[in-house]
Amino acid sequence: MKRLLFVITFAGFLLAGANAMFGVDAQMNTDISGSRDRVAGAAPTPTPSSTPVLLKEDDSVYTVDTELVNINVRVVDRNSRPIANLTKADFKVLEDGAPQQIEFFSKSEVPTNYSLVIDNSGSLRQQIDKVIEASKILVANNRPADETSVIRFVSSEKIEIIQDFTANKTDLNDALDNLFIEGGQTAIIDAVYLAANRVTDYEKDSDTIDRKRRALVLVSDGEDMNSYYNQQQLFDLLKETDVQIYVVGFIGDLPKENSFIKKSGQAKAKAFLEKLASTTGGKAYFPAAVSELNNIAKDIADELRVQYSIGYIPSNDAADGTFRNIKVSIADGPNAQKRIAITKAGRTADGASTTKKPAPVRKTQ
Repeated sequence: MKRLLFVITFAGFLLAGANAMFGVDAQMNTDISGSRDRVAGAAPTPTPSSTPVLLKEDDSVYTVDTELVNINVRVVDRNSRPIANLTKADFKVLEDGAPQQIEFFSKSEVPTNYSLVIDNSGSLRQQIDKVIEASKILVANNRPADETSVIRFVSSEKIEIIQDFTANKTDLNDALDNLFIEGGQTAIIDAVYLAANRVTDYEKDSDTIDRKRRALVLVSDGEDMNSYYNQQQLFDLLKETDVQIYVVGFIGDLPKENSFIKKSGQAKAKAFLEKLASTTGGKAYFPAAVSELNNIAKDIADELRVQYSIGYIPSNDAADGTFRNIKVSIADGPNAQKRIAITKAGRTADGASTTKKPAPVRKTQ
């Protein structure tokens, strides 16, 4: 989300009135980015007035503070294959059921900042070598303007940035080679919470329209053992960010049996990981074997590229901090081709936030 500030001085209206008095016709065409093109019409030679018109500039300033909402949209067919080459006219955006006017639309690639958030607890001991290999495939697909960080986590006390955001693929590969497994109570919620905050704030310029895409690629078994934050706090945070989460879940070794009072460990982990992906407009993968990882890495790289960027100014401009549901719909294509739009579930409007400020994530020297 982005707030745009339009400033209008009363002196401008006085100047426009004077131009009309002298017969000058001008038209100002202004777009949302602030660029202006002046088109001057043919005007008769002005007749001087016997009494000079004196303009006194008024210092009054009137501002209109409005919010630009940016969303990233993936479009797939019934077989989850990406659909490209759609136009602005193909999309309809609803916020809390109300149609929104699309002010910005792009299907071109935009730079992506993403973090590889990799579980280094004992539960991934058998998969870690393949995880590193697949992560390198993802890094290899980075574009020159993309930046990536590598975060390893075990417990709440062991969440470490082993490589901060960089476009240098050699540094990223070296960091991945330094991943190692150790014991501890896995803190997935804390790791995602802190990583989402960090990627959101990285290179965020409050003075320009932010067009970067932000994402996390989480690799874990999905079983949280001892996080400081809880799921509700995590999902409240994710509603306030524009971070997409792609999940690779190794849940096969978790217990499958349900009890009378709770889901099995496997079902609970899968539900949690799927919710992370669906809430943020990402995607969840549950490989049956580590041999699937390389193809998954290539698929995630493609998913990050084939997306549409849409911006709209919400019709409900109340800065009340409430959650607004977002729905993007697309008409079927030729031969009744089903088109499915996937984006984040909604957004939290500007205003008071109850989200707790996170503790800092430790950076490995």
